[in-house]
Amino acid sequence: MTRLKLAILISGRGSNMKALLKAARDPSFPAQPVLVLSNRPDAKGLETAATEGVATLAIDHKTFGKDREAFERAMHEHLEAAGVEIIALAGFMRVLTPWFVNAWKGRMINIHPSLLPKYKGLDTHQRAIDAGDAEAGCTVHWVSPGVDDGEIIQQASVPIMPGDTPDILAHRILPVEHTLYPEALAKACKMIRAQNDASE
Repeated sequence: MTRLKLAILISGRGSNMKALLKAARDPSFPAQPVLVLSNRPDAKGLETAATEGVATLAIDHKTFGKDREAFERAMHEHLEAAGVEIIALAGFMRVLTPWFVNAWKGRMINIHPSLLPKYKGLDTHQRAIDAGDAEAGCTVHWVSPGVDDGEIIQQASVPIMPGDTPDILAHRILPVEHTLYPEALAKACKMIRAQNDASE
């Protein structure tokens, strides 16, 4: 089985990136990381990826001013050059333009800290607590032009406990994210492979 070439996009320490890299150490995992790319040159995750032997690249979005698409075209060029076939967003703190989303349609996934379609956007844990929800969780979904709006691939939930704060809840959900994301990425790879086989 040939593995799909994976790029992971990060902005910070990349804890979900670590989970994906760990899963990909298994040669039977359907994605092979070929590039970790960050919009922040100081992102700690770049060092982690380098120690794993994965190529890293920082493209500072600030140098492009307010021209988001120019920044994304620079990213796109490097992703194409690396032969990337699937992208996983792992704490990439940039809202992507429709141009980039459409260029990678059906080949880009994201993890979001809520049980979508509930609580798109920010402050998801606080919003779940404020609503009196019995559970919270995380979702891996295909990226679409709408924020956190793409088709759901897989979800996992945890109970909201009395006395939970957003930080406590986030701490409880994070290990669940680290299990969910590799599983959902493997599922996404199989879906892409099936589509490719059907179109041949």
